This record gives sequence, structure tokens and C-alpha cells, in this order.
Amino acid sequence: MDQLTMKKMAAEAALQYVKADSIVGVGSGSTVNCFIEALATIKDKIKGAVTASKASEKLLKEQGIEVFSTNDVSSLDIYVDGADEINPQKMMIKGGGAALTREKIVAALAKTFICIVDSSKQVDVLGSTFALPIEVIPMARSQVARKLVALGGSPEYREGVITDNGNVILDIYNFKIMNPVEMEKELNNIAGVVTNGIFALRGADIIIVGTPNGAKIIK
Repeated sequence: MDQLTMKKMAAEAALQYVKADSIVGVGSGSTVNCFIEALATIKDKIKGAVTASKASEKLLKEQGIEVFSTNDVSSLDIYVDGADEINPQKMMIKGGGAALTREKIVAALAKTFICIVDSSKQVDVLGSTFALPIEVIPMARSQVARKLVALGGSPEYREGVITDNGNVILDIYNFKIMNPVEMEKELNNIAGVVTNGIFALRGADIIIVGTPNGAKIIK
């Protein structure tokens, strides 16, 4: 079974958590695109969505789903997003699509964070297969990179990428994250870092994994 089919399975399984007349939190990325397509099939049952990226906002509008600002809502019942990696403790690395800051903002509004992934995203230790993205204010790029080298990482500037917030991305390679909560805090305390792609302080509540045997729900 191909990866796209497994992503679609996970995305469609997430529809069971969508409440009638609610505003749904929506992340970004290829798996979330599958969720937006699935959400369109029940768009008449919901009020609309709050999203974490301009790309997802465009797709939602194309599907006829009203998009609200984060400033329009005080909370969300659910937030549905993918991950680049997720560990058994439901902590994640996100930011492959450079939307990590806005994803953290929308996730913080949600009562329940539902992470939809295919089985290739499951790891025991974060940083095992995917670089850790960090959103950085442009003037601080070099000094932040030096701090990351001192912490044992190998940062690379993601050339040609500007986030929806007007910032740049550094990807840290060779950086296995043994204590995600403490590392998330430490990296966020570096001057010039907007946020990093570790989602440990606010991890997922439910994981839906697309597998060759169907969607598997982990609570």
C-alpha cells in the first residue's frame, strides 16, 4: 500500500472527532491536505476552520469552508495536524513545511490535538530520521546557528524559504532529542529563536496512524 493511501486513511478516520457546528483547527502539510479534502465532505455540518498556514487557508477556501482567524475564537474542540516524527509519548517534530510557529499557536487553542500520520513517521527517539526545524528572526540567523553547534547539532540554513511570519528556517541535523521537553524550552530561550519544531510541551492527545491494515487510533 502506498504512503498517500495510508495518509488518506488516517485523515478520514479523524472525521469521527469533528463535532457538529464547530470550528475545526487545521494544520498544514500533505497529510492535512488529505484531511481538508475529507472535511469538505461534511462542510455543511461545521461552522468553519482555523488554520495554521496560508497554504491550508487557500485549500480550505477552495473547498468552500469558511476560515476564521485565531483571534476570532477563544478555544477549539480539536486541532488536526500531521508530524514529521512522533514518538510513543505522543511528542513530535514538526516544521517540514515551515509552519511550525503558527501550528503551535493553533494547537495551544485546542482541547484535543489529533495527530494524523502514516506509519513511517513513528520513531522511538525524536531526531532519528528528520532534521529539527527552528524558525529564526533573520538578523539572528548566524548567532543562533553558532549556539546550535555548541549544543551538538549541525544547523543548515533552509535557503529560499521564508515563513508566513517573514522569518527564516534553520534545520538541525545529527540531533537526537533524548529529553524533548527540556530541549524545547532550552532552544526557545535562545535570543532570536521564534520557536522550534519540538512539540513536547503541547504534544498530541490522539494519534491516528495510517497503516497497510487500516487506520490505527492510539489514545
